[in-house]
Amino acid sequence: MELRHLRYFVAVVDAGSLTTAAEQWLHTSQPSLSRQIRDLEYQVGAKLLSRSVHGVELTDAGKAFLDHARLALAQVDAAVDAARNAAQPAKQAFAIGFLTGHEMNWLSQATHLLRDELQNIHVTISSDYSPDLAEALIRGRLDVAFLRIEPGFDLGYEVVDKEPLVVLMPSDHRLTAHEAIHPRELIGEIFIGGSNKATVLRKVSEDYLQRSGLEIKLDHGVDNMAMAMSLVASTRGLALMPAYARNLLPWSVVSRPLEGEAPTIDLAVGYNRANSSPILQLFLSRLGELRAHALTQKH
Repeated sequence: MELRHLRYFVAVVDAGSLTTAAEQWLHTSQPSLSRQIRDLEYQVGAKLLSRSVHGVELTDAGKAFLDHARLALAQVDAAVDAARNAAQPAKQAFAIGFLTGHEMNWLSQATHLLRDELQNIHVTISSDYSPDLAEALIRGRLDVAFLRIEPGFDLGYEVVDKEPLVVLMPSDHRLTAHEAIHPRELIGEIFIGGSNKATVLRKVSEDYLQRSGLEIKLDHGVDNMAMAMSLVASTRGLALMPAYARNLLPWSVVSRPLEGEAPTIDLAVGYNRANSSPILQLFLSRLGELRAHALTQKH
């Protein structure tokens, strides 16, 4: 008994017809396939298939034989895969994390830095809040991450972009008539900003308002962009958020730039200095390409 006999038998059963299995699945002639099935039945010593007006049907012997035939074929396929995998060295894993929303701007550029190694490594991608990305770097779950420079984490950082803050507002807010928003327009409005968890954003916003000579109380602190957009829509408040928010806005929320010189927040590539991965070293050595890309996008 040969493997081809088992494959032909299973194909006929799945197709429900000798003709269909021969012409559409196995690309052979129907008489040749019939001979192969007869040879199999001779070797088994029992009739496995019977013809009917509906095509072919399994006999009791065929029903008993089918599950074992499928299992034998599956085991052969598994054996082939195991042998092929054993013949090839395992690919080195490289995990990249993104502050949620930034993968839209940076994923293709990040993978381009690894262009010479993509055939030899397995790249995984994830997105999360900035403090959680920093935690993942410390614990070795990520090799690099695009995040804020998070205080309290002993990581290496390379700044690749400086994002201006913009004002988010409801799409029917009176300030949508303005091309740019002066910070004093925030006075008297519900103000939404970074929470204690989003420490970097909160500090940048507070420093900006202080430099502008404004004392504006934070009404709602948010951990992430999704929370900010939800609160803008539901409370009709205004939010100071990084410009990448524009990639994520629903119809109910719009953005406007700040008038004058807007404050900026750093986007950095973070990494664990104890990580000795040669892929990481290659990635870091090419960060100049990322900075050049960011400058190009601004001009």
